[in-house]
Amino acid sequence: MRIALVSSCAVSVPPRAYGGTELVVAELAKNLTRLGHDVTTFATGDSTPEGGTLQWRFEKPVWPPYESAELRHAAYAWQAITSSPSAFDIVHTHQAPSLAFASLAPSVRTVYTIHHCRDERLIELYRDFPNAAYVGISKRQVELIPEIPVEEIILHGLDPDLYEAGHGGGGYVAFLGRFAPEKGPHFAIDAARLAGITVRMGGGVHPPDRPFFEREVRPRLEDGAGGVEWLGELSHTPKLSLLRGARAMLFPIDWEEPFGLVMIESMLVGTPVIGFPHGSVAEVIEEGVTGFIVRDVAEMAARIRQLDTFDRARCRERARERWSSLRMAREHEALYERILTRSLRGRLQSGVHDMNRVPQRVSEGRRTEASPAGRRPL
Repeated sequence: MRIALVSSCAVSVPPRAYGGTELVVAELAKNLTRLGHDVTTFATGDSTPEGGTLQWRFEKPVWPPYESAELRHAAYAWQAITSSPSAFDIVHTHQAPSLAFASLAPSVRTVYTIHHCRDERLIELYRDFPNAAYVGISKRQVELIPEIPVEEIILHGLDPDLYEAGHGGGGYVAFLGRFAPEKGPHFAIDAARLAGITVRMGGGVHPPDRPFFEREVRPRLEDGAGGVEWLGELSHTPKLSLLRGARAMLFPIDWEEPFGLVMIESMLVGTPVIGFPHGSVAEVIEEGVTGFIVRDVAEMAARIRQLDTFDRARCRERARERWSSLRMAREHEALYERILTRSLRGRLQSGVHDMNRVPQRVSEGRRTEASPAGRRPL
């Protein structure tokens, strides 16, 4: 198949540090190429997806994200996609503005993955474009958007070979994520202190979350109680070092997280995840095998104290079974094939109906196809 993957223009593919959606796009590009497909990724010019080709409108990420940049990025991608009617079999987009452009090319089979929790403004957008095949990333996410006809739920995956086993002997617990209220970094600090263990924290503060950080996190960092190390935002290698040495990774979220890639990153190195029961946590954590689900800070602290007999090798083995990006790519491949088969069946049925009608006029002409846009910005 000839597949177009449309990422955002806010983060490179794969991301240098923060960027869950872009990491998923990178894994899809790599594994769909390995499965024998012709993949083109529309991302930023500094992206380095493995396999296929890269096209871009913006040479570097546009950060912080803003709507007009994403619209320009989507317009560039769809100009390239529609420049030749036969250039792609499937367009799989991961950014919402693409749906508006897809509606102008109804013959192009479009898949859209919903990467976020419920957003009323986006729900309205999705309802305007029912012809796209919508993909969810967890059962809980889909339960919260019943208005949207989700075609299939495909859980995320990563490359297990990029996650070396860790010993967990660093004498600390880890937190990885944005320093935002919904991610619960303040809860992670409280639980670690209650358990009497250091917490090492990787993550940054985005502008909208600055008031929360100043109110809840900074005082905990500077109150003199100690036991907290803030490492800033981490790229892949230092992130793995943090996870591999941790006794556990704390995931005290306070929102309906659609997935949470950091959970499977932790499990893939053998480090258990201790999380609050929101969003996809119950779908990702297997109790006692890859982690534990707790109700509050007190239970999280108690579980931290009970990790001496945890089987890290079993955790990692199970994570490799469940969370491979090759599995994720194969599930997408099956979805694409089903959509194409359905589309072909529809065209054949339409052809039968057309044969039964007497045409009033037949026009003949020659169709010319433009070459797909190259690797240059407009």
